[in-house]
Amino acid sequence: MQIRDALPEEMDEAAAVIGAAYSEYAASMQPELWKRYRADIVDVRSRLHESELLVAEHEVQMAGTVTYYPPGDRDGRSSWPDEWAGIRLVAVHPDFRGKGVGRALTEECVSRARAIGAPTVGLHTISIMAVAMALYKRMGFVRMPERDFRPSSSIVVEAFRLDL
Repeated sequence: MQIRDALPEEMDEAAAVIGAAYSEYAASMQPELWKRYRADIVDVRSRLHESELLVAEHEVQMAGTVTYYPPGDRDGRSSWPDEWAGIRLVAVHPDFRGKGVGRALTEECVSRARAIGAPTVGLHTISIMAVAMALYKRMGFVRMPERDFRPSSSIVVEAFRLDL
């Protein structure tokens, strides 16, 4: 498996991988909330000015993606301090689950953050993403309830951090 920066011509494919990876959560959300969330997560191009889109390639197929935010100002939309790195949307296509893709993508983000001297990496997830949450905990991420947020009354988005 190779982890690398996405190429400009791969944006649509990356969006499709994210859509496929997250589609299992549609039934757990209110339809209008899911519609807004899906539109946001597949809009990979809108984040490129402040982030890096990484892809996992497995046997020349795109197996997964992640959005990595290096330290710095994020247009005031991040709940993380500017000196922290951030991870968002670790997405593994359903055909490639159980092969270590999510871990490899997350490890690459941590590696990039460490290489540039970021003190901490932050991420958010929700309880229905139990496999991802378990992975983050195994990797040493710890809860930060003070940075949780609620996009709706029924969903708590939980914050985690990894000190480097």
